[in-house]
Order: sequence, then structure tokens, then C-alpha cells
Amino acid sequence: MDTIKNYIPENKERFLNELIELLRLPSISADPAYAKDIIRTAELVEKALQEAGCDTTEICETKGYPVVYGEKIIDPKLPTILVYGHYDVQPPDPMDLWTSPPFEPVIKKTDLHPEGAIFARGACDDKGQMYMHVKAAEFMIKNNTLPCNVKFMIEGEEEVGSDSLADFLEDNKEKLANDIILISDTGMIANDVPSITTGLRGLSYVEVEVTGPNRDLHSGIYGGAVPNPINVLSKMIASLHDENNHITIPDFYDKVEVVSEAERAEMAKAPFNLEEYKAALDIGDVQGEKGYSTSERYSIRPTLDVNGIWGGYTGEGAKTVIASKAYAKISMRLVPHQDPDEITELFTKHFEAIAPKSVKVKVTPHHGGLPYVTNIESTGYKAAAKAYETTFGKTPIPERTGGSIPIVALFEQVLGSKTILMGFGLDSDAIHSPNEHFGVWNYLKGIETIPYFYKYFTEMSS
Repeated sequence: MDTIKNYIPENKERFLNELIELLRLPSISADPAYAKDIIRTAELVEKALQEAGCDTTEICETKGYPVVYGEKIIDPKLPTILVYGHYDVQPPDPMDLWTSPPFEPVIKKTDLHPEGAIFARGACDDKGQMYMHVKAAEFMIKNNTLPCNVKFMIEGEEEVGSDSLADFLEDNKEKLANDIILISDTGMIANDVPSITTGLRGLSYVEVEVTGPNRDLHSGIYGGAVPNPINVLSKMIASLHDENNHITIPDFYDKVEVVSEAERAEMAKAPFNLEEYKAALDIGDVQGEKGYSTSERYSIRPTLDVNGIWGGYTGEGAKTVIASKAYAKISMRLVPHQDPDEITELFTKHFEAIAPKSVKVKVTPHHGGLPYVTNIESTGYKAAAKAYETTFGKTPIPERTGGSIPIVALFEQVLGSKTILMGFGLDSDAIHSPNEHFGVWNYLKGIETIPYFYKYFTEMSS
């Protein structure tokens, strides 16, 4: 396995060029205009799996965008690792904030990435991290060091809720049978502080519509006499938190997991500098639920945030109008034991109840997902920890994060499989934001570390 240290520098330029080729494709699943690019990306991923040495590959049709599947089975009696990733990306907007075009990848040095970082949409989320696994498998297969079986399931709808994945899992249980699922769609604390994500928050995502008059009205003639949906919606949203930033929806916290003081103390050992955090975001101060630290607020506590709000006239110049409708998109991040369907129902009931009689309210649920927690005493976690120890020279810190990967809970429900989250990105990599990037060092370190997970998981499983 130590030959990986020679294999990576010998193939570094090729690894980077292949990833850059993948990043050039605008595989934006949220916009149907990019459907052909999605298919081209799936084809390129399948080609990469073939060249890595998979014996079987296929592009599997779904009701939405396809799933790319590949496998290398060396002995059915050995453990099987299923690698999950996604090849679709977020829209790049706002375009004017990018310092280089989002689908014209460039490598630039930064303070955190002195060896350079690849700037492009999808660099870290998730093409770069997904492709680490393809290259790690390539190394193991071509050097005859693959210690167990490997399967790949790379989908094209993660950024829009993985709508087709549940049916795909149900229809392909035998094909996807595995002993553990391995994902790199998370991050770590710092390049010199490795960590393993052990907790993900769930999600309830809704869109609300508030309707007042049956048409847009002149604000001079009607202002002050008829309901203004934008004003009403603003007040309704403001009422969803109290003075302590506690969510006011009745029964919202009934099933929230209470994390022990001992575990909170362990979490607090992770390095965190509040002043650097504020400076990096260019904010004057932080805010959040009273009684919790900043890192706890974005990891072990549920939240409610407005992701978008609109209505009325927003073009150039002035138009004195009272809009007929106002809209908002709202996401609620959930913690263990909170069910997204129950939370959506609680939100809908409350939002309708607080609406004044002068307006009509419509709540439309979008996608959601269950929270997930990994047992740090499991074989999978121990194997991952030992892999990081081998290549970083440090024991990784278990870390709960604020993001959501809804399919992780789905995997356990349908396939009966536990998941290990081995992320190599950093919080500063600007995923979902302009100037997304992924460190060259991180990319190569992932390729180096992943084969050791295979080694130790196989040894520990036997």
C-alpha cells in the first residue's frame, strides 16, 4: 500500500487534468437547459470508472437523471464497499461574484492552499471529492492492492433532492448489496486537523405564498386600505423566532435530541476561533439560539432560515405598486429524532394559523431528509480513523456538521447499510457559493488516504 506515495506524484498532472475536464461540464441539475451536459457528465464518469479498472460499468436510467454504476468484484466472500457520490452541481449564480468563470477551471494559490486550489463549480461539491475515490480505486486495481470488493453509485440529482434515488435503491437492492457505504461529500476542520463527520442534520424545505388582492394595485390609491402581502409575509417570518432566537412553532422541539454535557465538552475540543470566523465572513457579530456556542448552533441544534424572498416590483427605477402575492423559500435543518414530514406538517399548521384573515396562505413542501449519526465505536469509523492516522499522523476528531445529506438515512432504511463520511474539503472552500474551490493538496491527500480505509476495514471485518 505504501506504493501510493510514489503513484500519486507520478500521476499528479493526469489526476488534475482529468478532474479539470470533468469540471468543465456544467452539470446543473436544477436547470433543464443543462440536461445534455448532465448526460455528457454521466458518460465521462462511466469512462473514468472503466479506465480505473472496473469490470462492469453502466449508465442506469431513472425517472430523472441517470445513475452511473461500476464494480470490481475480486471475491464475493470478501467485504464490499459501496462508494456514493454525485456528478451534478449547484447553479453558479451570482455570476458577477466569480473571479474566474465557474466552468473554466483554474488553479490558483491561496493562503490556505499554498500548493494551489482548483476554482470551479463542483470542485469540492462533489466532483473533486467523488473523483478521489475513482483515482484511489485505480491505484489499488492497477497495483493489485485492492483488498476487497468495490461498487460505485454516482448520481446526478443530489443537488435537487435525489428524487429518483429511492426508487433506484428499491429496484437494485441486490446489485447494491454492501457491507459499508463510503461518501466524501463533507469536509474536515483543517488540513492539519483531520476530522470525520459523525452527524448530519436533516431537512424540511418549503415554499410559502401569501396572496392579498386579486391583482397588483396602485400604492397611492390603495395603500393603507388593503393588505400588502409583502408586509404581511415579512411580519409572519419575523414571528418564527423569539427574542432568544428560539423557533416559535408549537411542538417543534418535542423530539430534539438533547446532547449530553460530556459530548458537548468533547465537541468543544475542536479548534474554533470566533474572531477568525467573523472576519472570514465579514460580519460584525454572530447570532443564534441562546445558550449554545456558535459551533453547536450549526451542528446539534435545529434551525429555520429564509433562503429567498420576493414579490412586487424589483426592476430598475420605481414602480409604486402593492403586489398581489409575496413568496419565500424556507429551510429547517433538523437534528436526530426530528422527522421531516412531521416538521413540515407542524410548520404548515402554524404558518396558516398566524396568517391574518386579510390574506390567503399556501405552503408547498419541497424535498426533505432525516438526520444521521454515526457510531464512533463501529468498525467503519475505526477503519476511517486509522486511515487518517496513517496519512495525517494525527487521530481525527469526530465532528457533527450542519449540512444535510438526506440519502444517508435512506441508505440505511433501504439497503440496511451504515455510512462513513470521509470528507477532505474545508469550510472555506465556498461550496454552493461563488468561487468554489478545492485544494490540490486536499484532492491528492484524499486519494492517498482512501486506500487505507479499504485495507483497515477489510482487516477489521475479518
